[in-house]
Amino acid sequence: MTGLTAFLGVKEKGHVIPGANQTMVVSGAAGACGSLAGQIGHLLGCSHIVGICGTNEKCAILTSELGFDEALNYKEPGLEEKLRVCCPDGVDVYFDNVGGEISDIVISQMNKSSHVILCGQISQYNKDVPYPPPLNPRTESILKERNITRERFLVLNYTDQEGSALAQLSEWVKTGRLKVKETVVHGIENTAGAFLSMLRGGNLGKQIVQVTEQL
Repeated sequence: MTGLTAFLGVKEKGHVIPGANQTMVVSGAAGACGSLAGQIGHLLGCSHIVGICGTNEKCAILTSELGFDEALNYKEPGLEEKLRVCCPDGVDVYFDNVGGEISDIVISQMNKSSHVILCGQISQYNKDVPYPPPLNPRTESILKERNITRERFLVLNYTDQEGSALAQLSEWVKTGRLKVKETVVHGIENTAGAFLSMLRGGNLGKQIVQVTEQL
């Protein structure tokens, strides 16, 4: 499901044009979806991929193993200025997993007629607000003034493409062009702890609980 979400999200909502020198930013970039979305952005034609995540270790893995051109730790000061340095020509595609302040910063640096792929809003999930959560007035104004698309994306609306998407993803994985990261915890009794760790950003890639040994 996460692979399909990343692939179809970029394909259907990113409007990536090979050779157009587009810059793509991914928030939650070390998670299950984000770590794939950045790689897929490159594979579909983006020329520059910037990931945003929560530790320097994750940033290093994004750039050294997963093909991201640059990665930023949002917990360190100066994210807005650092992103501007990484994206001197602005942002054309934003794969949004988190919402909130990070997304406000990214959207403020997006170009005219660019595209937000609204995958998740994890920073807003514990708030009593509708989905997708409302934006602050300044960010909403930027979207309108620059004609930036920001449409809700549901992978289950694209079941007719599931077969072809899985075939493409499988080919990329088998040929080593797409790398899949997993954080595995053993034992069903550790499910709650694994879930809480994921919510705190303790996972790299997909958080998995293995309940039995493989046969």
